[in-house]
Amino acid sequence: MSEYWLISAPGDKTCQQTFDTMNNLTSKQNNLCNNYKFHIPDLKVGTLDQLVGLSDDLGKLDTYVEQITRKVAAYLGEVLEDQRDKLHENLLANNTDLSIYLVRFQWDMAKYPIKQSLRNIADIISKQIGQIDGDLKTKATAYNNLKGNLQNLEKKQTGSLLTRNLADLVKKDHFIMDSEYLTTLLVIVPKIHCQEWVANYEKITDMIVPRSSTLITQDNDYCLYNVTLFKKVVEEFKLHAREKKFIVRDFVYNEEVLAAGKHEITKLITDKKKQFGPLVRWLKVNFSEAFCALIHVKALRVFVESVLRYGLPVNFQAILIQPHKKSIKRLRECLNQLYGHLDGSSAGAQASGVDNVDIPGLGLGHAEYYPYVSYKINVDMVDSGKM
Repeated sequence: MSEYWLISAPGDKTCQQTFDTMNNLTSKQNNLCNNYKFHIPDLKVGTLDQLVGLSDDLGKLDTYVEQITRKVAAYLGEVLEDQRDKLHENLLANNTDLSIYLVRFQWDMAKYPIKQSLRNIADIISKQIGQIDGDLKTKATAYNNLKGNLQNLEKKQTGSLLTRNLADLVKKDHFIMDSEYLTTLLVIVPKIHCQEWVANYEKITDMIVPRSSTLITQDNDYCLYNVTLFKKVVEEFKLHAREKKFIVRDFVYNEEVLAAGKHEITKLITDKKKQFGPLVRWLKVNFSEAFCALIHVKALRVFVESVLRYGLPVNFQAILIQPHKKSIKRLRECLNQLYGHLDGSSAGAQASGVDNVDIPGLGLGHAEYYPYVSYKINVDMVDSGKM
């Protein structure tokens, strides 16, 4: 399962004892989950008022960081295009699998110094993720514009003769060049009218050069013909051709312009390839940054809620639980059996099947409430599921 629970329970005589008691009941005796100690360092507690205010803000920060982490992951999938099946292997935290990072979590002292106040650490994370979000928008806009321009040009290289670029289908000898009086037009003729075109094009107007039309190419629905006529009858020819469902395409054969068009598409393909590598690297690095920040926010929330629930001095054990797929209900029952005594009202609520309780001052809102501190973490960053 990609879902984990990060919980905390008050320390017994030792925190090791708390872990062992919980692990024996849930894992060794009932085989409901895998359990891991989750190390949170000695953070600065501050005042009760500060903790209550911070609790609400950390909930919002948690949602924001998760949103940006998923946004980076989703955009990496978009950029990988045909290699999207390799997305999971590119979503790493500190160069390791997300589950392994979580199970072996160690607080990053360099990025988030524990001598700072809890509020300052939260602000560092908020600023860091804001920067990633801003940079992502800039990079995504630039790359998407480049990709969009390339797709538009590529679309013109394919598709129906009615809309596609004709430059790569025609040659110089299909046209009368540099004539004072004559010009060559390109005409799209529906296949069902091709015989009619061949039989009658010379009669559409006066002043059409006899036997000047040749079939250049065709697709499933249309044929492309050229025809040479006097410049003075071009507008009249277009009008009468349209009446017969023959469509004149606006096209001027100019070798310099055609070469520039081909150069543009080559340049866009080259630019896209040049930007692809650095963009993928940036997304991988910043996904890792965002995911690691997210787990630090979870750790901060566990610390703050544990102090608010269990009081001072700080004495609790944080435990990472990986529930087995079909054991979730039984696992919650086991945990309630262990910790239901911590909160009489919540024990009653759990017994009556009520999960959604608003606890004033704890910043939980209408979230699932248990008598112990508990947060869900989903390490599947491609899944649309929430953490």
